[in-house]
Amino acid sequence: MININSLSTNGCVRRIVATSRQSASFDDSTHRRCLLNPEGLPRGARQALFITLAAFCLTPWVSPSVALALGAMLALTLENPFAPLSKKVSAKLLQVCVVLLGFGMDLPVVVRTGLQGFGLAAATVATTLGLGWALGKRLRIDRKISALISAGTAVCGGSAIAAVGSVIGVGESEISVAMGTVFILNAAALYAFPVVGHALGLTQLQFGTWAGIAIHDISSVVGASAHYGLDSLHTATVVKLSRALWIIPLGLGAAAICRANQVYRQTATQLKPEVQVPWFIGFFLLASVARSFVPGVAAIAPVMGHIASTGLTLTLFLIGAGLSAKTLRALGWRPFLQGVLLWLFISVVSLAAIVRFV
Repeated sequence: MININSLSTNGCVRRIVATSRQSASFDDSTHRRCLLNPEGLPRGARQALFITLAAFCLTPWVSPSVALALGAMLALTLENPFAPLSKKVSAKLLQVCVVLLGFGMDLPVVVRTGLQGFGLAAATVATTLGLGWALGKRLRIDRKISALISAGTAVCGGSAIAAVGSVIGVGESEISVAMGTVFILNAAALYAFPVVGHALGLTQLQFGTWAGIAIHDISSVVGASAHYGLDSLHTATVVKLSRALWIIPLGLGAAAICRANQVYRQTATQLKPEVQVPWFIGFFLLASVARSFVPGVAAIAPVMGHIASTGLTLTLFLIGAGLSAKTLRALGWRPFLQGVLLWLFISVVSLAAIVRFV
């Protein structure tokens, strides 16, 4: 004979246990979401944390590499609560800091270093673009994405990507793929290049020249070379800025090719081709002229240099905070492989040439 009361009691117990488990599971999942979901922390708290970390990056205890890591970790865990603003500030702050670095450099040294690196820059830019085109076809990568990655590697990272992207009519997805690739390789270079330089016993002149040629963005160029030494920082900055001038012929060339392309003609009414000229390089040269010929400017050069280095550390934090999970998800293995192969090519070839001739 079946005991109905026993069944009822057991059923109630089972339901209570199941409910308890569901409740515990819900609480655990909610706890995990609070840890991983930015909305789990109030926006005001995230803003306060962002401002605190940014202020911490202005202290002497934070190196450029640490600042970049702090920004990236914040962006990938809690997201950047000031994403649009920090992107604009980082771009302007980087340009201001580069101009301030000019106050610490004699104009004759700037001109001599720029002329010495011109030939190697021309050769590596042309070769990298050609190799990028071949790899893009071989790996069956979208032509626009391949062109953006090649331009970013050959010239100056994000600035070149923005310049070329503005004349070939790319969308947000293509920009995200190229920017994500360049960001990861920039971060790797910021940490790896000083280690390799010390292991190979490179002089500051050699390392600065290598960093200026082989690292994509000027922010990571300055971060890596500043860690290596002051002379390295000056050399790397000049080499990178002279390389950045290649944005102009690169953008004009991309526009010319697009005008001859049927796809461009079909969308020409929607596009406004425009080459972004890096005008801040001119102000950098003016600062160097003032340092060389205006009485009293040389005396304040160390102060300007300190402000510039501190500002660049904050810039790297803001750049790291600009990373997003969406950007990382947009990366495909083929475009990333192209970026890695191009980066390794320009790094190894330029290093061999520098060790041999510089």
